[in-house]
Amino acid sequence: MTAAYVSLISAISRLLGLVAMCLTGSAALVVTHMVIVRYFLNGSTVWQTEYVIYSLVAATFLGSPYVLLHKGHVNVDLLQLQASPGLRRLMQTVSGLVGVAFCALLAWSGWLYLHEAWVYDWTTDSVARIPLWIPLFPLPLGIGVLVLQYLAEIIKIYGGVE
Repeated sequence: MTAAYVSLISAISRLLGLVAMCLTGSAALVVTHMVIVRYFLNGSTVWQTEYVIYSLVAATFLGSPYVLLHKGHVNVDLLQLQASPGLRRLMQTVSGLVGVAFCALLAWSGWLYLHEAWVYDWTTDSVARIPLWIPLFPLPLGIGVLVLQYLAEIIKIYGGVE
């Protein structure tokens, strides 16, 4: 059961990592398009800046579980490397549980904000007037999966599951 959970969450984290990569790549293409339209064709851009901002923020939130899966977050492990295996396991567990608590709170508040944007039909202040729930959605989704990935990492510490 725990191996299936770890495998499923790892697959979801990889999928979100792929989505984050596509969002980052598309943002780069849109910036290129924006530069060509503005400076070479003397045209105006309406949606490009907003798309780039929201896609890069979405890539950050959606890609965070993938980064945790591959141990890519900033980690000060000087004490852990010097600790005994039992103490190291305890330190990793405590830091994982702190990560779960913080991210669960962030995901919950993100869902509340998303819900308000949906119910009250909030839009962005730009000319495009994008429904605000669209750019808000990656926050609770990505951070919610990050919580699940933290739990999978804790399971890996004790279960020997990879």
